[in-house]
Amino acid sequence: MPAANALILVKVVHTVVWAFLASCIVAIPALAIARRFRLALVLTIVVLGEIAVLGANRMRCPLTDVAERYTDERGDNFDIYLPPWLARNNKLLFGSLFVVGETVLAGCWLRSSRPEGRGDASARSR
Repeated sequence: MPAANALILVKVVHTVVWAFLASCIVAIPALAIARRFRLALVLTIVVLGEIAVLGANRMRCPLTDVAERYTDERGDNFDIYLPPWLARNNKLLFGSLFVVGETVLAGCWLRSSRPEGRGDASARSR
């Protein structure tokens, strides 16, 4: 396979994987609010798996290493179909969203596990 075609394939796969993981991160707080805790936990585990992969690879996606074999370019988005600003700030942006989402998940889960009426001002006034 010519290098140009191989790079396109890597970029497409990388973009699809990124979109899946970004969707997981965005879905976690929505699922928490909807009280879909099991699915939110599954997505949390998926994202933590990706964090483990990044950690094991010096905070780089392994697909970046693959893309480097097919081009000398090293711009922020040489390995993925994202705007340069998003590729450059991806870990900070989605890392922050993940922390916020996990905080929402923890809050919703703790609120749902309280016995009925505890901490509820309307229950005290009855």
